[in-house]
Amino acid sequence: MKAKELKKKYLEFFREKQHAIISSASLIPEHDPTVLFTTAGMHPLVPYLMGQPHPQGRRLANCQKCIRTGDIDEVGDPSHLTFFEMLGNWSLGDYFKEEAIKYSFEFLTGKKWLGIDKSRLSITCFRGDNDSPKDEESAGIWESLGIPRERIFFLPKKDNWWGPAGKTGPCGPDTEIFYDTGKEPCSSNCMPGCPCGRYFEIWNDVFMQYNKTADSTYEQLRQKNVDTGMGLERTAAVLQGKPTVYGIGLFQPIISRIKKLSKIQSPDKSQQLSIRIITDHIRASTFILGDDLGIAPSNLDQGYILRRFIRRSIRHGKSLGIEKEFLSELAEIVIGLHKADYHELGRNRDFILNHLREEDAKFRKTLEKGLHKFERLSEGSRKISGKDSFLLFQSFGFPLEMTVELAGEKGIEVDRQGFHEEFKKHQELSRIGAEKRFKGGLGDHSAETTRLHTATHLLNQALREVLKADISQRGSNITPERLRFDFNFSRKLSKAELQKIEDWVNRRIAEAIPVKRQEMTVKEAKQRGAQGIFGEKYGEKVFVYSIGDKSIEICGGPHVENTRDLGIFKIKKEESSAAGVRRIKAVLE
Repeated sequence: MKAKELKKKYLEFFREKQHAIISSASLIPEHDPTVLFTTAGMHPLVPYLMGQPHPQGRRLANCQKCIRTGDIDEVGDPSHLTFFEMLGNWSLGDYFKEEAIKYSFEFLTGKKWLGIDKSRLSITCFRGDNDSPKDEESAGIWESLGIPRERIFFLPKKDNWWGPAGKTGPCGPDTEIFYDTGKEPCSSNCMPGCPCGRYFEIWNDVFMQYNKTADSTYEQLRQKNVDTGMGLERTAAVLQGKPTVYGIGLFQPIISRIKKLSKIQSPDKSQQLSIRIITDHIRASTFILGDDLGIAPSNLDQGYILRRFIRRSIRHGKSLGIEKEFLSELAEIVIGLHKADYHELGRNRDFILNHLREEDAKFRKTLEKGLHKFERLSEGSRKISGKDSFLLFQSFGFPLEMTVELAGEKGIEVDRQGFHEEFKKHQELSRIGAEKRFKGGLGDHSAETTRLHTATHLLNQALREVLKADISQRGSNITPERLRFDFNFSRKLSKAELQKIEDWVNRRIAEAIPVKRQEMTVKEAKQRGAQGIFGEKYGEKVFVYSIGDKSIEICGGPHVENTRDLGIFKIKKEESSAAGVRRIKAVLE
């Protein structure tokens, strides 16, 4: 059974069970700063699991796109992926353990549905601890359905407890369903959850009856909920008789293209691992870039994880002999496979491909030199120092994890703690340098940068006027060629919005508005409505630049005397800088 057919059957089954079918949420959690990505279907439903009524009822089902980075080092083995699709059904204070388990059993074994032989199923239940009792109730339900006691295993919290998705929130014991592949047991203790690969986890029924608080205590929820998750790719592998998720039809177009690009049709073990890592990471990268929130590669938060996926893929591509840019070609395949279900991939196709090409161009320039540097640093060494690993990061763009992976291949360690200490030192030096630049204004006082500096002030105000939002500056960089301005905003700007912003700035330029500088106290600046980052970095007195009544900001200067000196303002690019931060690059012509 193809993955697409499995998805269709699952949603059809739960529609028949009076569940409303809801859409997949964004990969970027909107209201949970404790996690970077949506890791499960329940993540966007936390308010409703806590008791808030869902507009579509108390029974829900969907297919949710998810990313989990905790198992990134296991990617390439038979079952682990960073990006995957999660089939899930929920009861929000409606049915509980008995109905949930029976629904799972019916869908898996029913001839109308998946028709899996129940003798191939093994079950795990929660062993119990000080927070919650042993789950004999679930075990009893499974026994009533024909699963013998010897195939029901009780495991501790680390194995049979789910949640919360962040540090706090809904959670509870679960019962997990495993498919027995029939391989020889690795030992007398071989059981579900064993890393030998005999048992394949395909479904997890979570009974969310607790809320974990900030002090790590567990409260009973007002309503008992069910949250289930079935990995689409893993279950498709079982149904297609494949020993690994990478064997399913959904992945074959990507793998075939990698083999063609590398001219390797019969890969050895190491080459096969590289092919699988690239296959997984290009799926993850395409979906992150394709999300409507506009995440782009960076050194922060989601952008850092994205950059790590892309650069790791390029490194593994190089090990396969692929010397040209190839990720955009693979992304086209991913978009083609999934855009019917996830329309945002089609909408954001250009954004996806452009960023993959740009990141490849940046990294490929330094990759070869960085690999040579790593070889010199690691030669005859048992440990890469924090200073050296930070050098690889700063000078050659190697994420720490890439250095760790390279070192692991040589059997040597990396001083992670030392890396983070070096990183903090770098941040502090950058902060001090930035404050010095702020107090004196621009480092470069040339006519070109002065004009672009004034244009940046106009752009800042134009964003507030057009977007009708509380825009604040998150960073800027001005060179003689262009300005770059980062600001808080949660989504990609439309072409119409960008045109309005450009027009607003050009109207102010055409109006030939004088630019004035005044010195005043911070308190006076605030009273006048001046924009700025108020805090200890300002002295008792500050300069305030005003452009008529259109813009007023605390600034060290310099600026032009009149807006007519600027020329024509032109936006060249708008993109994501980090989570919730957008970036505009513009020039004066």
